[in-house]
Amino acid sequence: MEHYLSNFITLFSVVDPIGVAWLFAAMTHGVAREEQRRMALTATLLASIILLVFFFSGTSLLDWFGITIPAFRIAGGALLFLLSIEMVFARHSGLRSTTRGEQDEATHKQDISIFPLAFPLLAGPGAITTVLLMTSAGSSSVIFLESLLVLLAVIIITLLALLYAPVLVRALGETGANVISRILGLLLAALAVQYIVDGIKTAFNLVS
Repeated sequence: MEHYLSNFITLFSVVDPIGVAWLFAAMTHGVAREEQRRMALTATLLASIILLVFFFSGTSLLDWFGITIPAFRIAGGALLFLLSIEMVFARHSGLRSTTRGEQDEATHKQDISIFPLAFPLLAGPGAITTVLLMTSAGSSSVIFLESLLVLLAVIIITLLALLYAPVLVRALGETGANVISRILGLLLAALAVQYIVDGIKTAFNLVS
């Protein structure tokens, strides 16, 4: 249960359904509700496919590149820590945000479901790294099933947040969304440090 909760908090914080829903509502302002729903469904489906591909091929991918699990946990923890700083201080590190040119391109696009919604807002580097860290936590069927349930749960919550984005925006406002993002960022920072500590411990045990 502890493993399940830790993974859920990490992935939920990285994907940040509330923050993405707020951005989605702002970027699709004036768009018909039916079109908003279609874009939400398309983006969530594509992001799910991307994350599931990395989920099921994560360990093989690391082996193919010759990357050890401890090394990836240290690197992944460092990357997630940078993302947590972005969330806590409301700064853009580039891990989940888009460049100014990409923002301008998205603004003038009628359909934002693929870019920038599915990638990099939902299935960005931070989310992909988190999924890979989840799959590298252990090889038992129980851990694998728990991690898959976490991924599916976050996907479903994200879809609901996007479908009801206008309601969330009216209920929370920008300030409320930022407060939630900062709290999640603080939790993510602690979990990221734990990933680094666990990676270093495992690496030293392998060496000794």
